[in-house]
Amino acid sequence: MSQQQPMVSMILPIYNAQDFLDQCLSSIQAQTYPNFEVLMVNDGSQDDSGAICERFAKSDSRFILLQKTNSGVSDTRNLALEHAEGRYLQFMDSDDWLPSNSTESLLHSAESTGCDLCVGHFYRIAGDRIAKRGNIRGEKIFTRLDYAEEMMKAPANYYYGVLWNKLYRRSLIEAAHLRFDPQVKWGEDFLFNLQYLEHARLIATIPTPVYYYRKREDSLVNSDLSLRRTIAMKKDTFNAYKELYQKLDLYEEQKGRIYSYFLSAAVDGAVTPLDPRLDQSPT
Repeated sequence: MSQQQPMVSMILPIYNAQDFLDQCLSSIQAQTYPNFEVLMVNDGSQDDSGAICERFAKSDSRFILLQKTNSGVSDTRNLALEHAEGRYLQFMDSDDWLPSNSTESLLHSAESTGCDLCVGHFYRIAGDRIAKRGNIRGEKIFTRLDYAEEMMKAPANYYYGVLWNKLYRRSLIEAAHLRFDPQVKWGEDFLFNLQYLEHARLIATIPTPVYYYRKREDSLVNSDLSLRRTIAMKKDTFNAYKELYQKLDLYEEQKGRIYSYFLSAAVDGAVTPLDPRLDQSPT
C-alpha cells in the first residue's frame, strides 16, 4: 500500500502508442486534482511506449508501470483492476488526453452526490475538427431505472458505451466481481457498463467535457474485417442490452424503443468544427 491511499486509480492500457503517449501522460500529470495513481499497463508494446512510461514512473511516484506480454485490452484492464487502490476508477486510452479539470470535475460530482457512476461530456477530435459531445444536458441525478430509460434514446452512442467519460466506484466493481471478458474483442467497454449498471444505485451526469477522444483514420474500425466483426459484436451487445431491460422489468413495455438499438448502432455521427480556442493543453 502507498503511504496515502489514492482517491482515484487511472487505468491506462498501452500498446504501441509512442506517437501519442507523451501527450496522454502529460495531461494526467497536469490534473488539478493531485491524489491519484496511474496504472500504466504495457501490453507487450514493440515500440518506445515502455521507455516513455519508465520516464514518467521515475519522475512521478503516482505513475506505476506494469509490464505484461501481449494479450489484449481486456486482460490488460483486468490486471490493472487487481492492482488498483483508489476509491474510484477512471479509464483512459493511450492515444487520447484529458482536460486539466477532468478528474476534479468527475470526483466532485461523485463525492457531492454519493452516486456510483458519474458521466461527463467529451470532445471528439478528427483531424483538425473538434466537437463537444454529450447526450444528457446539465447536472442531474438518475436512478438506475431512469438512466436506463435515458439510454434508450441513443444506446449505441459513445456517451453511454465507452469507459473514458465516466468515474466508477471501485468497491462496487469488487463486490460484484466485475471484470472484462478477454474473449470479447469488440464492445467490451459497453458490456462492462451494462453489467455495472445492474449494480449502480444512482448515476450523476455533468455537462463538463472530461475527455479528448481522438478518432484515428488508421483505426481497425475502418477496415472491412472490422466491419464484419463489428456487426457480429453489435448482435452480442444487443443481447446483453436487452437482458438489462428484462432485469429492470422494462422490456415488455419498451420493446419497440429497445430494438431501436440497431438503428442507433448504425449511426456514428459526424464531427463538425468547433471553436479552436478550446483548452487543448498540454500539447
